[in-house]
Amino acid sequence: MSVWAPRRFWTTASVVPAGGGFAVQLDGKPVRTPLKAPLVLPTEGLARAVAAEWQAVEGKVDPSVMPFTRMANSAIDKVAPQFAAVAGMLAEYGGSDLTCYRAERPEGLVERQAKGWDPLLDWTAATFAAPLHPTPGVMPRPQPEASLAALSAAVHALTPFQLAAFHDLVALSGSLVLALAVTRGRLGAEEAWSLSRIDENWQIEEWGEDEEAAEATARKHGDFLQADRFFALCR
Repeated sequence: MSVWAPRRFWTTASVVPAGGGFAVQLDGKPVRTPLKAPLVLPTEGLARAVAAEWQAVEGKVDPSVMPFTRMANSAIDKVAPQFAAVAGMLAEYGGSDLTCYRAERPEGLVERQAKGWDPLLDWTAATFAAPLHPTPGVMPRPQPEASLAALSAAVHALTPFQLAAFHDLVALSGSLVLALAVTRGRLGAEEAWSLSRIDENWQIEEWGEDEEAAEATARKHGDFLQADRFFALCR
């Protein structure tokens, strides 16, 4: 069964000040989210990025090629109404952060993890007064409660629009530390993505990578970079 999708009916997508932010309009009519809330963005730059996606539509509206619009809809319809729950869920990554779980062997992988991740744990301790302790193997190790509280406070300080992008940065990398490093300017998104893939890239070097896995990784990589751009435009 085919899914109905609206077709382009407008000539111009524009941005206008509205509701303390910037709204996207199609021939002067406001765009709304799937739940019919006004699509009002916090910055003009983000609103113009969303408007550009609507201006680029040819024929049917395809949300799969409108990532800024999708994330903005999510921020308004999903994140804002349950902000505390979303922020709390993401903060929980601090207790089992990717950067804290270390291989016991081979030596080359152990060294690569330490070189990539130890400086980030040092940065987290200095920036947030939140030391996290790495552990060998996959068995959980409790992290200091004060550290988890400090990291949680940093997550809860985000806006709903920032949190929508932050969600993807954390979920796609598996790391609260990496997401914080990107959004605080400690790492570029490309470097953070590479650091999140240390284990996977080691395995690829050893055994190769199949085509399906490579395609999935490429999609996630693109989504990670898109989330970084969305977060930057929220400022």
